[in-house]
Amino acid sequence: MTKSDSIFLVENTVFVTAVSKEVGTYKAPKCPEGFSLQLIGSDNLSVITKSGTVFTPLNDMTVNLLFKAVKTENGSSIEIPCVVNVEGTFNNQAKNAKPFVIPSLREWHGEEGNFTLTSKSRIIVDAKYAETLLQAAKTFQDDLDKAYNLKLKVSTGNPKAGDVFISLNGKNEELGAEGYSLTIRDYVAINAAQYKGAFWGTRTILQILEQDTKHCTLPKGISRDYPKYEVRGFLLDVGRKYFKIDFLRDYIKLMSYYKMSDFQIHLSDNAFVKHFDNDWDKTYSGFRLENERYPNLPTKGEFYTKKEFIDLQILAERYGIKIIPEIDVPAHSLAISKVFPQVASKKYGKDHLDIKNPETYTIVENIFKEYLEGKNPVFRFKEVHIGTDEYAKEEAEPFRKFTDHFIKYVQSFGKDVRVWGALTHAEGVTPVTSKGVTMNAWYNGYADPLKMKELGYPLISTPDGFLYIVPAAGYYYDYLDLKYLYEKWEPVAVGAIVFKMGDPFIRGGMFTVWNDIANNGITAQDVTDRVFPAIQVLSEKMWSGTNQKVNFNDFSGKVKFINEGPGLNLRGKFFAKDPLVVNYEMKGNDKAIKKIADVSYVKDGTRKVLNFKNSSSQVKLPYKEIGYNYTVVFKVKPSENNADNAVLFQSDHAIVKLKQGNTSNLGFSHEGKDYDFGVSIPEKEWSSIAISGDNNSTTLYLNGKLVKKMEREGIPYGNKKDTIWIMKTLFFPLDKIGDSKNSFIGKMKNLKVFNQILSEAEIQAIKEDE
Repeated sequence: MTKSDSIFLVENTVFVTAVSKEVGTYKAPKCPEGFSLQLIGSDNLSVITKSGTVFTPLNDMTVNLLFKAVKTENGSSIEIPCVVNVEGTFNNQAKNAKPFVIPSLREWHGEEGNFTLTSKSRIIVDAKYAETLLQAAKTFQDDLDKAYNLKLKVSTGNPKAGDVFISLNGKNEELGAEGYSLTIRDYVAINAAQYKGAFWGTRTILQILEQDTKHCTLPKGISRDYPKYEVRGFLLDVGRKYFKIDFLRDYIKLMSYYKMSDFQIHLSDNAFVKHFDNDWDKTYSGFRLENERYPNLPTKGEFYTKKEFIDLQILAERYGIKIIPEIDVPAHSLAISKVFPQVASKKYGKDHLDIKNPETYTIVENIFKEYLEGKNPVFRFKEVHIGTDEYAKEEAEPFRKFTDHFIKYVQSFGKDVRVWGALTHAEGVTPVTSKGVTMNAWYNGYADPLKMKELGYPLISTPDGFLYIVPAAGYYYDYLDLKYLYEKWEPVAVGAIVFKMGDPFIRGGMFTVWNDIANNGITAQDVTDRVFPAIQVLSEKMWSGTNQKVNFNDFSGKVKFINEGPGLNLRGKFFAKDPLVVNYEMKGNDKAIKKIADVSYVKDGTRKVLNFKNSSSQVKLPYKEIGYNYTVVFKVKPSENNADNAVLFQSDHAIVKLKQGNTSNLGFSHEGKDYDFGVSIPEKEWSSIAISGDNNSTTLYLNGKLVKKMEREGIPYGNKKDTIWIMKTLFFPLDKIGDSKNSFIGKMKNLKVFNQILSEAEIQAIKEDE
């Protein structure tokens, strides 16, 4: 459309910019003769739908509509945004303020008073929808028990005062798959149109209860809550760093607590050859899913069985999360070419598959077929990611052919497909299917978002300059810039390109953790330290958009009171008013210490101490670990001739050793890596040991004096001109002292754990209470 036509059209079209609460249908704008106008987008489909239906909000709201104007004569078109003010049902001053939850409630009208859950309260499921909702109700029941020791009965029927009622009587057009209404009066009512919306209502209740000092009170009021964006995603690269299946299961629960929608699991990838002496055979790679046709394909000892992955997806369905499995081809594919060297590219490197070789097509087809065929395929969800990124530019046409082929191949199994944006980088004439395909828009130089929209690709905003975490790499982000994201970003921004609000081609957003630097000491716990604060901010931005009423400082102050969700403590946090969170004298009066084997209290000087008699001595503590920031102080008197790797403390994630390997030095191990502090602990005498840890270092004090602070270290790696950062962090293990096979032998007393970093002076000031 010409510029003059556009100006004429905008100036002569009459838009309705205000809707009163009595109106149920948005009045179509009047445009000049010779043009037609169609409503194509709304950034609040629960207030004004694309068909023009108006659902009156509780509060006055602004809705951004997007129209497509077409010139009848030649079919040229432009998009015209329109801001509409919609009057809410309630204009009077609300009584109870809107409760703070993450993401924030889209609509709220506060009433007077509070609702209290008691032991007599019940969770009642609408009998009409019992088959669908009982799973959500039982999960909610279990969460209340785990988090707040509230043991509520689940049943079907009609609610009474004090109950929580869950139903699916909501309108699908109004609430969609994820919206719900929440009414808190004499009883609490969650009403949705679909399972996921009802489940999100239970997450809201849990978050409100978490912030109540007694964990039983909800403010009375009514809410309508629904997402602004459909896709609110997180990607975890498990191809270059293996994470245990239980870690992924916990992440589903964590993401669900914040109403995230998509968990993309990047199942295959490889490290950089330059870090491995430029030798592809030495270069680390990972393929993480069992494959019966090609049993050598999964990485030995570091893969998920099909059953484990299916069970993971079943758990995700229960928690309202979609799993997006990704097998990355034809680049990032060293794990495949190691097993099938005949399909490795001779020109571009073994991480590139030879896309001109027919056998490449056969092998990749068979890999996907393994997970897609049958009535109950391994990949249960509707969408599957096939990678297709960062292939050599000069091979644009065969790359486009390969991409189109595997889009259609995966679609032949009834799936929709996701791909990485690459078609500007791989510009060419070979057509690539866009129908049923969604593109991650990650770098505009590889895929121009405006051009991709023209080609018909819905987009997930995944801009590398905003949303890429690469732990301890020295490029992209180690921790995301949360203040910038909170204040400036939402999914319509893809790099420097900002789409109009309500654009239907923007499905949502996704942030990522890429573990590019293999074997750099980053642990699963370090990853969570980066992910958790990002989830808190980005779940807000992808559900609610930009909140003009709560600034970043206020938001940051409030998020501290909302954690990971029931039953989770991935960050190893101890919450208490006093920084001294554990204080065991170990002289016989510590009831929380459970003796497992070959441990007793014996006299040493004027008091009793805990004696570890032999290599099978072990006690159990009522904790797992403590995460950053912490200081652990204890006194130990080792016997003579302790064995190599003698264990002081351990958990599922780490071991602190009296003797690290054959060094005789105090040290620790986790995820296959060993670290030592360079000092041995004297035998047959008492030593005071203090270890503190933060997200960048682990520090040892011996008898009150600093011995060594281990910090991230830049070292040459592979190529001598290249440096990578090696991390030396530790979540201190507090599950057990000693070991069933290789415990340290000796005595211990006065274990103190602080949930903060103590200074050297503070450590020196700690005295034994004899």
